[in-house]
Amino acid sequence: MFSIIQAAGWPIWPIILASIVALGIIGERLWSLRMGKVSPRDLLPRVLQEYRRSGVHPDMLSRLQEHSPLGQVLVAGMRNIDSSREVMKESIEEAGRVVAHELDRYLTTLGTIASLSPLMGLFGTLIGMIEIFGSGTPTGGNPVQLAHGISVALYNAAFGILVAIPSMIFYRYFRAKVDALVLEMELQALKLVEVVHGERRI
Repeated sequence: MFSIIQAAGWPIWPIILASIVALGIIGERLWSLRMGKVSPRDLLPRVLQEYRRSGVHPDMLSRLQEHSPLGQVLVAGMRNIDSSREVMKESIEEAGRVVAHELDRYLTTLGTIASLSPLMGLFGTLIGMIEIFGSGTPTGGNPVQLAHGISVALYNAAFGILVAIPSMIFYRYFRAKVDALVLEMELQALKLVEVVHGERRI
């Protein structure tokens, strides 16, 4: 592996750094965006059961706030449970925007890596081409420099594309995952509002 990095030259290092960052983001988001961690399906029934049994109390709200992103959204509604339906919905929407922003964390960086990796590979290719043209002399070419220039050009282009493809796949996957999680939290919060105001039974 080290011999490949040597053959690719110094332009490969930004691509390697980008790949490490992308791997870190992918691993962190796979762990953080699990449905059971973000929007547990059994949370709302338990919250409503406790609300009917003992009402809203500070201990309940603090536990709910620390439980999950869905818990943070439900807390916003529970704090305004004695207000009108509109006020309760507005407070939930405000909390939902904050939670959605948190779920989007690092995705912009991952998308940037997916977009820039082929350009970094192209930059390495241009460096390799410069070395290839620089290997020519009036008396003939330098085969070693020519071979090194070709290696730099090809390896950087290949590594740039290799980093970009999985980064783009996971970026789009996480974007769709966040949208699905936000929709699920909206539905759960709407159920809370309607149940509390007697418009439906869960």
